[in-house]
Amino acid sequence: MKRIYMDHSATTHVDPKVLEAMLPYFAEKFGNASSLHSYGQEASEALSLSREQVAQTLGAQPTEIIFTSGGTESDNMAIKGAAYMCSSKGRHIITSVIEHPAVLRTCEQLEKEGFEVTYVPVDRDGIVDLQFLEDSIKEETILISIMHANNEIGTIQPITEISKLIEGKGIILHTDAVQSVGKIPTDVNELGVDMLSISSHKIYGPKGVGALYMRDGINILPLLQGGGHERGLRPGTENIPGIVGFAKAMSIAHENLEHDSRHMEHLRDSMIKKICGKIPHAKLNGHEKKRLPNNVNMSFKYVEGESLLMLLDMKGVAVSTGSACSSKSQKASHVLSAIDPGVDYIHGSLRFTLGKENTMEEVDIVVDLLEEAVIKLRQMSPFGEDI
Repeated sequence: MKRIYMDHSATTHVDPKVLEAMLPYFAEKFGNASSLHSYGQEASEALSLSREQVAQTLGAQPTEIIFTSGGTESDNMAIKGAAYMCSSKGRHIITSVIEHPAVLRTCEQLEKEGFEVTYVPVDRDGIVDLQFLEDSIKEETILISIMHANNEIGTIQPITEISKLIEGKGIILHTDAVQSVGKIPTDVNELGVDMLSISSHKIYGPKGVGALYMRDGINILPLLQGGGHERGLRPGTENIPGIVGFAKAMSIAHENLEHDSRHMEHLRDSMIKKICGKIPHAKLNGHEKKRLPNNVNMSFKYVEGESLLMLLDMKGVAVSTGSACSSKSQKASHVLSAIDPGVDYIHGSLRFTLGKENTMEEVDIVVDLLEEAVIKLRQMSPFGEDI
């Protein structure tokens, strides 16, 4: 049975070139970057070079890159660190209702600590309401955190417009760019952000490593105490093999961005067209054009998404019903609830996220298998006769 992987927003395999770059740092180049001897200097040089590589892909300075364990830690570090540092100025934070749990749960925790959080609604396409956001800003607002692109429905947010709205107001702007880096341009200066979160394993790098971009001049309080690693903001011996692999993955993604994005966008548009042409009452979730080039999120009337996922998995096809971080929850997706596709559709969603190695042949196979699965489940549904 041919296995087809279309869950690249959950994770990706490690690129062979990335693995090759990492291997020496597990064995002969195993030094601690804080050690003064030659082993340590070798590791320290790799750390510095990796920082330069990551910064270059973002249009940033090496001093603005803090290595972390991934997107969740970067989000926590940015939001909590900024909130605690700026609490004397104000205790109001703005975010959106469709953020990743790493942002939403962090904001909820800050609410328990006395901070006020405003949650900006989105339209039917999943785009934040800019007028609502602007109207929510007040003297006490210290931080705005809006994701660059949604992890479930792929909608790209107007981050540059938000940065212009708050220009000169002294408000820190953070964006979770975990899903957008490596797929669409993410130059920090063009976006106008102060902080930006990245995760390695979404771009064919190793798991357990990521980064927080923090613009020079922005100050946050560290969440952990220890040695002076990562400017004192992220103490602990650096994961040199992971960081080297992450930097290599960033460089590869940056170099091939235009080619890979165009390839995935072609597959994406063809897949949407074929699904809508073959399966009645299939609905695209998210903006038709302002979406990640690899994201196809569809809802199917009178069908359970988890049942579809299982039927496809039995045929060797890997997809998801939403975010991998909350896929075991039995609740309706908070993202779909926010865009409200309709009561007959909300539990019948699937997220197909394409990778650079997927092919049109695989798209055709998956669409055919999907059609079979939808027909089978609708025949079992008491409402299926309506279609």
